[in-house]
Amino acid sequence: MMLETKGLTLHYGGSQILYGIDMVARAGEVTCVMGTNGVGKTSLLKALAGTHLRSGGVVTLGGEDVPRVPPQGMAKRGLAVVPQGRMIFPLLTVKENMETAFALLPKAEHRIPDEIYDLFPVLKDMGHRRGGDLSGGQQQQLAIARAMIMRPRVLLLDEPTEGIQPNIIQQIGRVISYLRGKGDMAIVLVEQYFDFAYGLADSFYVLKRGQVALSGTKAELSQDVLRQTVSV
Repeated sequence: MMLETKGLTLHYGGSQILYGIDMVARAGEVTCVMGTNGVGKTSLLKALAGTHLRSGGVVTLGGEDVPRVPPQGMAKRGLAVVPQGRMIFPLLTVKENMETAFALLPKAEHRIPDEIYDLFPVLKDMGHRRGGDLSGGQQQQLAIARAMIMRPRVLLLDEPTEGIQPNIIQQIGRVISYLRGKGDMAIVLVEQYFDFAYGLADSFYVLKRGQVALSGTKAELSQDVLRQTVSV
């Protein structure tokens, strides 16, 4: 087990957004968080990443309790995020965007692994282009590559297929499958595109009104039941 939450709650000001979320994300698996818009999926990732500090509950990472720390504290503990909207630096080159991940690595590891260019050849070809000049799909590849360079134990992906052309969606799916197959990383995927999510996921958590309405493994939950719960 890599990441676990027990009773996680989150408030924005006086409004409660998440109510007692219990979740487990295991290494070598894709844990998919699903639900309609506005149910708290992105808020859950922000609470895990430290972007919005949780109000209560326990988060453990690799078996150790994690205090309420800001994003850099979570990143140092091995959690990387590919946020909705990608959040790349538009004026930095592709190579410079990837090198921002070095801030969390020892100096001896300040290099871009060959694996990155094997998975995302376009990033090698466009290394000197500015991030803002890339297409949406290319920016998404860049955001995933930047997160991978951090060598995370847990990777959070927020709507990676949103606004992306089909061929790049397929490539992103292959990369997620590859990372899962390595077995040393827990992947938490927030995704609205049902077929993409169902094809990749090992287990599911469906949120409604900030609570877990349904959870289970792919073996435990039929595609029809999941689709019905997600769409209600």
